[in-house]
Amino acid sequence: MERRKVVGIGVALAAVPAVWALRSVANEAEGDWHTDTDTAPLERAFPLLGPLTDAKWVSSRDNDRDIPSPELVISGFVRLAPGKLVELAAAHTFVSEGPAEGFSSWFEQPLEGEGPKNPRWVRSHELDRDGSNYSTNLWFDRRSDTVRFWARNPYG
Repeated sequence: MERRKVVGIGVALAAVPAVWALRSVANEAEGDWHTDTDTAPLERAFPLLGPLTDAKWVSSRDNDRDIPSPELVISGFVRLAPGKLVELAAAHTFVSEGPAEGFSSWFEQPLEGEGPKNPRWVRSHELDRDGSNYSTNLWFDRRSDTVRFWARNPYG
């Protein structure tokens, strides 16, 4: 009976490194970056945009760096429900203004090449938020109903 217990424990302990190795290989295959397509967190962060139909976004907390940032920054693209941009344009003033070319932060690398082709960005400063510990910038492409966003501490 004792011998079976010892053999069983030995088999279990031998399996631990194998499981760890498989997990490590799987994580390497995925890379350090993660691009999220879940719209629910973005609908909470940007309630004025209403239900979102599509998203591709990243977070400053996606990649485990040596020194994690105390602030959460999210950046990416979302697609509005049909008619939502028309509704927003009727209630807010928009001007032709786009985001800076490319992406400036290390965690935004996966977004390079994403988003609408040849966008014609417009922006409403009324929809942006700016406070001492938070900020949100939104740019809208009327042709694709796509929003390019950048937000620091978006949940307040």
